[in-house]
Amino acid sequence: MQLHPHRHPRVGVARYGRFAYPLTRAQGGGPELLEVSHNVWLVLASLAVALMAAFSGLSITRGASRLAVPQRKVIVAIAAVVLGGGIWSMHFVAMLGLQLPIRYYYDGLMTLISALIAILMVGLALLILHFLPRTRRTLTAAGTITGLGIVAMHYVGMMGMELCRPVFAPGGLVVAVLCAMVLSNLAIHVAYGARTKGNILLGTVCFAFSVGAVHYIAMAGTGFVIGDTKAVGPEISNEVMAMGVALCTFVISGMFLLTGVSFLEPPAISVASAPRTPEPAPEAGAIPSPTAMPTPTAMPTPTPAPPQPVPFEKEGRTQFLDRGAIAAVRAEGHYTFLYAGKDKLFCPWSISEAEARLAPSRFIRAHRSYLINPRHVTGFERTKDTGVCFFESTGALPKVPVSRSRLHAVRDALGL
Repeated sequence: MQLHPHRHPRVGVARYGRFAYPLTRAQGGGPELLEVSHNVWLVLASLAVALMAAFSGLSITRGASRLAVPQRKVIVAIAAVVLGGGIWSMHFVAMLGLQLPIRYYYDGLMTLISALIAILMVGLALLILHFLPRTRRTLTAAGTITGLGIVAMHYVGMMGMELCRPVFAPGGLVVAVLCAMVLSNLAIHVAYGARTKGNILLGTVCFAFSVGAVHYIAMAGTGFVIGDTKAVGPEISNEVMAMGVALCTFVISGMFLLTGVSFLEPPAISVASAPRTPEPAPEAGAIPSPTAMPTPTAMPTPTPAPPQPVPFEKEGRTQFLDRGAIAAVRAEGHYTFLYAGKDKLFCPWSISEAEARLAPSRFIRAHRSYLINPRHVTGFERTKDTGVCFFESTGALPKVPVSRSRLHAVRDALGL
């Protein structure tokens, strides 16, 4: 894969790929752009690094919002390092495959700053996702911050090149930023719209594609000229960079293996639900042993476990509410809101999950978007083929509609 620059003879511009670079008259038409090519194997390796980092970072945070705040902070910090380090590693694996006709170096300080930018920006996005209620607004904010982190990391890393100066086309910069915004938002909305295994796998592909696409789109809009710049930090050669990138890739690969094993293992079967092996029947004429004789002592009746409280997010942490205090549950996208007295509380359950978990407590579906607790209903009104349930003691939700298909079940639950 090779791109050849050429100079436009009349308008004083240099062209690289599909983008044009203005050449000032003071430069006499500007310096020649260097011939550029890429090592195909390292291009593929960079995409593999992005995939492994995306899967590790997105899967390790699954269920993190239900953990205590200290544990959640640790998980978010680890995921930020993995995802941000994966963005950085993908970039520099690809840069190792960049082939120029001259030798070039990297500014050590600028290279370090580019890594910190990626980690901190992704970390900020993860804090929003795991410490605030997940709504369309918060998902979009997290996706936008992630996209800005990818773009900023790329261009700061490129500005750290020594003996070879990158020249950015305005069109290439605009396309790279737009691509980062759109693809990063797609990845976050897919991966966090519902935290299922399928969403995480699809979000992994979207995230890795966004990182790779931003890099190579930005590179298509970048030319290179011979030009020395003043280094701020120590110079890093391609050989030293290769060792650093190899170490980071090794860590990411290890995280990928560890998270992959836990991601693919089947759920553990509890002893209570495990199938029992039937005991062989005694032979005819055999005398049962004394240990096999039934004892007259009656077995104690097991005490039923108390019903599981319902989680909700408030003040940046997960809290729990007794299900008996809940008057109604309303669907909001992939999540729900709980209504208890004057409170309206965000719950990470979907309406289907809430219906399944609250069914033993006699919650019923009154509408495709509502579950109700019949014990909190203070009035009912039928309107032709539908109805309305009233909750006078629930200030946050005074009434709930009853759809035609649910009318009969609701009336039965209310004893009508």
